Amino acid sequence: MSDAPATPPSASNTRVIYDGHIVRLELQDDKWEVVRHQGAVAILALDEQGRMLCVKQLRRAIGTQTVEAPAGLIDEGETPEQAAHRELQEEAGLDGEMRLLTRFYSSPGFCDEQIDLFLATDLRESRLPMDEDEQIEVLWLLPAEVLSGLKDGTLTGSATTVTAALYALLEGGRG
Repeated sequence: MSDAPATPPSASNTRVIYDGHIVRLELQDDKWEVVRHQGAVAILALDEQGRMLCVKQLRRAIGTQTVEAPAGLIDEGETPEQAAHRELQEEAGLDGEMRLLTRFYSSPGFCDEQIDLFLATDLRESRLPMDEDEQIEVLWLLPAEVLSGLKDGTLTGSATTVTAALYALLEGGRG
């Protein structure tokens, strides 16, 4: 798998509408609104019972709490694997061996954010301080429970939630 994201097609006329801390909004050819977003990682961690590690937290953009695989942005100077170790330590107080499962775009219709999904194995306690603005509850759920909750609306998740749960089933998660 290549580490480099695909090169976006060039527009003949690109104007920056907003340039923030983690996003940049461009207007291309006076028609296409494109969000440039920093890359991110998500981590699928499974316990001995085949349950996947989930984090429950408030997501301000949608105004509700979500249940997701641990995830976060790749900091400047970090590799995706380093970011995965850091995020797992910050959000769940765990670390482990990391293996890249896949890369995907979160919403390629308007955004270039690429997410690297890692499988964490040989889990052990290892805590880094959580970000000051995060309030996270750690949950261990069977992948089928996660998918069922997303389907019936009792859980709210994200693309990383669905992708991690499906990979958990492929990687031997029970239920």
